[in-house]
Amino acid sequence: MGKEYGASPKPHQLETKRKRITWILGVSGLCILFYVLGAWQTTTTPINKSEAYTKLSCNDNASPAADNKPVNPSTTTPLSASLDFDSHHQIEINNSETVQKIPPCDMSFSEYTPCQDPNRGRKFDRKMLKYRERHCPKKEELLHCLIPAPPKYKTPFKWPQSRDYAWYDNIPHKELSIEKAIQNWIQVEGERFRFPGGGTMFPHGADKYIDDINQLIPLTSGTIRTAIDTGCGVASWGAYLLKRDILAMSFAPRDTHEAQVQFALERGVPAMIGIMASQRLPYPSRAFDMAHCSRCLIPWHQYDGLYLIEVDRVLRPGGYWILSGPPIRWKKYWKGWERTQADLKQEQDAIENNAKRLCWKKVVERNDLSIWQKPINHIECIKSRRIYKTPHICKSDNPDASWYRDMEACITPLPEVSSSDDVAGGALEKWPQRAFSVPPRIISGSIPGITAEKFREDNDLWAERVKNYKRIIGDPLPGGRYRNVMDMNANLGGFAAAMLKFPVWVMNVVPVHSNQDTLGLIYERGFIGTYHDWCEAFSTYPRTYDFIHASGVFSIFQDRCDIKDILLEMDRILRPEGTIIFRDTVEVLVKIKSITDGMRWNSQIMDHESGPFIPEKIIFAVKTYWTGEATQNHQ
Repeated sequence: MGKEYGASPKPHQLETKRKRITWILGVSGLCILFYVLGAWQTTTTPINKSEAYTKLSCNDNASPAADNKPVNPSTTTPLSASLDFDSHHQIEINNSETVQKIPPCDMSFSEYTPCQDPNRGRKFDRKMLKYRERHCPKKEELLHCLIPAPPKYKTPFKWPQSRDYAWYDNIPHKELSIEKAIQNWIQVEGERFRFPGGGTMFPHGADKYIDDINQLIPLTSGTIRTAIDTGCGVASWGAYLLKRDILAMSFAPRDTHEAQVQFALERGVPAMIGIMASQRLPYPSRAFDMAHCSRCLIPWHQYDGLYLIEVDRVLRPGGYWILSGPPIRWKKYWKGWERTQADLKQEQDAIENNAKRLCWKKVVERNDLSIWQKPINHIECIKSRRIYKTPHICKSDNPDASWYRDMEACITPLPEVSSSDDVAGGALEKWPQRAFSVPPRIISGSIPGITAEKFREDNDLWAERVKNYKRIIGDPLPGGRYRNVMDMNANLGGFAAAMLKFPVWVMNVVPVHSNQDTLGLIYERGFIGTYHDWCEAFSTYPRTYDFIHASGVFSIFQDRCDIKDILLEMDRILRPEGTIIFRDTVEVLVKIKSITDGMRWNSQIMDHESGPFIPEKIIFAVKTYWTGEATQNHQ
């Protein structure tokens, strides 16, 4: 007989329902409890700042006093807090007993620059200065030791004081103070160098020289943000542009003037070892708003204007080229330059002709300065080719390609425009709006898969991540203690944009093996950077960066070369007590930590900012303070 509508349930049915509900609630409660416990165990407790930074000795098991090394009291080093890691990820981490200790190199390698080693360079052709270009050691020639700091190495001066001062013990070279004494490049004052801002063509100082340029072209309106200084000396021009919100990429070869680029980076000024020889500069096309040569000794008039053609490639449409020094104003200086008037006149005529063939317009020549401007597009240039016999337009399908690429004696093509008033490639916002505006390369769709929405999401993502970095690293970022920063895999430049709040500059590196070439859009944002292959050494001196950021780098290169060699290169270019941050998969980070534990780095693996269930993890590491002298004493 069926149950009547509205009848009450029987007692045994109520009991069954009650048990079922109790069982469901019990199981749910246990699931929630285990979830909370698991999250609690795998989440890193915020580091107490007083516990996170302390001094470590050269000897991993000894105190600083026991090692008798000079302790630098102005700096501190993070400790590795214990982290319950392998129990949750089922990956074995090497025990300290099995860690391979990497020995120090001989002190003769203290300033070793692997790909610009003078001894190796002498084996190559001197024509067009090819012997000063990058020539990297073969795999069997690589050093597997740690580059030592000088015996009395000190923490560099904080920014902005570092612009004007550096410790002599960090770069023990007095050659420039003697050779360039009358030009006021650098002076020795007791234990430190002072940089008065002088230069060969600006005896009254870089500040006054830049003010003279500002009277001829607008430097403070935000229109000019990125600049390149060819043959930069100690980079005083770039140093004094910084207060005008102009970021200069300065470069000079490793030559008889010892340590020019090393001095620049010690000052906290962007610079690289580099030269205009036979290969393209490692920057994309349309990168710089302004290019500069102050007696840089580059033969602009030779090789059918090949070097001016390369400047044209990296110069943005409407950008300026500034020249001071020979042959400009030769009628006044020819005797002091120890050259004939006819020789200097011929050189200037050749430069003027080459600039005209590139369709550049001469803006002004006043006193010691001569300035040209690149056209905003090539419409009129193409029309005038027969008149000025301009070089043909390159047929290369990638004007940004520049890694080990020979210069071409042809004009780099500009993106097509529909009107003579249009800026080829798109107009840029003024600085600082430029930093967060969608770059023209994204708007035009020239980078597959990168949209305006993804660009904005990337900015938000890195803003949160850098906030977390600041929480862990602490005072060195906002306080000027860290100045030179490198992003080894810069992607869209979001990390550099998030770092704008701190008194730092970022070298944005786009690996040549990346799926997408984003360096052009990074320059469009008003930042600077370079292409690089991390299976080779970077074009800089040892100890020139305070903070290195490596997001996804080792996933790109672990199958291309030995990650140990990349880590040793990072150690070479990082200053003692500098910070390194790795972001990668657990498997990759475990490999990294197994090597860095033997490199006198103090490191800790942490969970992703978004929690323990994100596959990507983070290593925070600090290079401990040690010097060649301390190593020898210890041994």
